Amino acid sequence: MDALHEAGIRVAVALQAGPPWLEQFWLFLTSHLDPNSIYTICFPLARGLDDHVSMMVLWIALVAEWLNVVLKWFLFGERPYWWIHESGLSSREQLPLRQFPVTCETGPGDPSGHCMILGAALWPLVTALTTRVSMCTQRRVLRLIPFLVYILLLVAMGLSRIFVLAHFPHQVVTGSLAGEGAPQLLPLASSPFPVHQCQPQLSPLTGMALGWGLQRWPPKFLKCRFFLAVALGLLLSALALHGLATAAGLDLDW
Repeated sequence: MDALHEAGIRVAVALQAGPPWLEQFWLFLTSHLDPNSIYTICFPLARGLDDHVSMMVLWIALVAEWLNVVLKWFLFGERPYWWIHESGLSSREQLPLRQFPVTCETGPGDPSGHCMILGAALWPLVTALTTRVSMCTQRRVLRLIPFLVYILLLVAMGLSRIFVLAHFPHQVVTGSLAGEGAPQLLPLASSPFPVHQCQPQLSPLTGMALGWGLQRWPPKFLKCRFFLAVALGLLLSALALHGLATAAGLDLDW
């Protein structure tokens, strides 16, 4: 694992050696497109497209945030800025790395919450935009534009997290794949789009598990008790998992 971490540090060194204008771009992404942007940017945009799409954005973001926290409890994951000191790498060689205001995150790092939550919550918006574009043109290249922008945004977000030493490359890959896998397996019954545009695709086990659960119990957005039940269920399940892990001898607060 140390070899994987050290390779990730080399990637961060290469990114930080880039031009100054690119540095400002990475800092802008990691600071302004954090999980909070789902509620301040993505939700209003989705609301302008379709009420159901906007509710799906909130619903997926809610579950993705919960799942990200739980995964971090059990996967742990080092943070690059702290690892280079704890591993002794910084004492063995001089690394031209810089610290930024958003660098010193102290919680577990795997998977990346920025990539996972953003990737999951943006999927309904991307699907809606793809449907709108498909209504205007039959050209495959044009219909793929929303999806290509989505992929490029996730890649850029991952690179920005590596740049500021908040995550290792494998952590942003894990987060992005889990985020993409979750919404791709959402129940077709709750989707406003044609079935042929919402076919499930292969995804990591985290996405499969979340998608399977949502498929068995499709969301009832018009009922207030649905949100109350989900909030209570997520809270109790998180407390139960934390209690069981602590009883089993796992230190989740390391």
